[in-house]
Amino acid sequence: MLFRASAKSVAVRALDSSLFLHLTERFVHLHGYRPGASEVRSWERSIPVLAAALNDAGLGDVEIMLEYALPLNSKRADAVLAGVHPRTGEPSYVIVELKQWSQAEPDEDDPTLCHVDAYAHPVLNPIEQVRRYCEYLVNFNGALSGRAERVSGVAFLHNATEFGVTGLREIESDDHGQLFTGERSGEFLDHLRARLSDRHPGAHAADQLLGAATVPSRQLMSVAAQEVRERRQFVLLDEQQVAYRLVLNAVRRAQQSDHKEVVIVTGGPGTGKSVIALQLLGELYRRGVPALHATGSQSFTKTMRKVAGARRREVQDLFKYFNSFMTAEKNSLGALICDEAHRIRETSANRYTRAEHRTGRAQIDELIDVAHVPVFLLDEHQVVRPGEMGTVAEIEAVAARRGIRCTVVPLDSQFRCGGSDAYLHWVVRLLGLAPGGPVTWEPDDRMRLLVADSPEEMETFLDARRAQGYGARMSAGYCWRWSPEPKPGDPLVADVVIGDWARPWNLRGDRSVSGAPPAALWATDPAGFGQIGCVYTAQGFEYDWSGVIIGPDLVWRGDRWVTDPAASKDPVFKKSTPHADVDRLIRNTYKVLLTRGMVGTVVYSADPETREQLRRLVGEQRPVVAV
Repeated sequence: MLFRASAKSVAVRALDSSLFLHLTERFVHLHGYRPGASEVRSWERSIPVLAAALNDAGLGDVEIMLEYALPLNSKRADAVLAGVHPRTGEPSYVIVELKQWSQAEPDEDDPTLCHVDAYAHPVLNPIEQVRRYCEYLVNFNGALSGRAERVSGVAFLHNATEFGVTGLREIESDDHGQLFTGERSGEFLDHLRARLSDRHPGAHAADQLLGAATVPSRQLMSVAAQEVRERRQFVLLDEQQVAYRLVLNAVRRAQQSDHKEVVIVTGGPGTGKSVIALQLLGELYRRGVPALHATGSQSFTKTMRKVAGARRREVQDLFKYFNSFMTAEKNSLGALICDEAHRIRETSANRYTRAEHRTGRAQIDELIDVAHVPVFLLDEHQVVRPGEMGTVAEIEAVAARRGIRCTVVPLDSQFRCGGSDAYLHWVVRLLGLAPGGPVTWEPDDRMRLLVADSPEEMETFLDARRAQGYGARMSAGYCWRWSPEPKPGDPLVADVVIGDWARPWNLRGDRSVSGAPPAALWATDPAGFGQIGCVYTAQGFEYDWSGVIIGPDLVWRGDRWVTDPAASKDPVFKKSTPHADVDRLIRNTYKVLLTRGMVGTVVYSADPETREQLRRLVGEQRPVVAV
């Protein structure tokens, strides 16, 4: 949230522009970068209109929370109004989405999407947008859990006439999703008076909403079974729902006219790519459309099979690998959902591939061939191995060469790292993956960042968090040798050695050894704590608290990072691998490891100079265990 005050105060501060200066300063503090000119302009044009409407309705004591951040998510509602319901006397909230649109047309194929001249791609109908904000807040805010009637949602298109947006009303309205135009602002005022009392201030209700416990995130792995079969476990927001609808529409068109389309969904860690993938798979499965989920990650695929298909073999069979389609019949699927598509390889062949199948055909072509609608969900900054080539440009080029329509949908909100944009921005700046160099961490209320002085301190702190009911894992750069797995009953070899402290790597194989889970389940099985994970077992997953050990392959010297390929024990790096590629992949590796935590990250470097630089950037945030 960027600002909170009564409607009276907001109106006064908007008059002298001090409000917008404050919003800009708060935005920079929370997100680590300045808001765009269009966003500031929308504040200046829309917030005074909302404040005036509340005051005109006699609701000057209602509390306005501007740019209200949804819990565990970087999405922000334009405003949340807090007050008392005039009839029930209970706390009452109205989520308001403010649009400056003068006109908008519904998508001819899908009225939950609409077209606005200012945007190149379809966007979510604002009625559906605000309805989903309401549902999400009910799911994740303790003040509203089980009390959906306490919140309503409205889209206020204050520049629009009824004629200009009449088509948006084709979708059903309800308490969580209604639309009002400037032409009928009187109806908007009536709605506000029906939900908010003019006799009681809204400060206490706002306190309740802001002070309520965040309902624990329903993490992807623990609800996969319900997600595939029942789907209503997650609420897709904004461009997530747009991506979901665009894929379903593409599948429908492909069925009707027997043609192919490619959809690419791109976004950083935690933007909801895998949630969209599971939603799509479940919906297509129920519609009777032949569809499969595929990844290049053994850990992710095996976890999906175990959790989602624990009781039903047919559900397990929905999860495949990218190299599973070398001999598949063309267009045998209605859709193929390629999750973590940044891990696509040049070809599917490996040392075990039969000679007659070594055709040299590109893996991207195999994935496109097998389905009427191949869907690629990817993050180009998570490429961590030489030979991984799943990029937007590569997929677009293949589609263009074959004359196949290709749609790209970017995701910008994120759910990982507590929804903290500022933390993700800090990580990419730290590692030199974004311009400008490292910046000092400014603590926010979404993500905790701590620097440990020793691995013992890190482990003790994380173990204490586990005792409080949180999940926690420790991971490291691939800088220590990795011994073969011991025989059953023998102890694991403690390969990761730092001073007197030593711990084993996670297992490599498919079976449990000495109480440690198999490699594919390290990130999701509670018994994974105590072994050190690597990027290949951590990628694609999240846990509450993440401990990250930066090894000697990435050290700070003077005023810059230095990568040392010789310090890496990762067998994928060959002497022939160019240094520039190794440098990029090592930095990407630590980006993956540093973005696994949902609540907090504890970082430790084995190098003293690097540890001191981290301390300068993070401050005196130490992982202290309360006695």
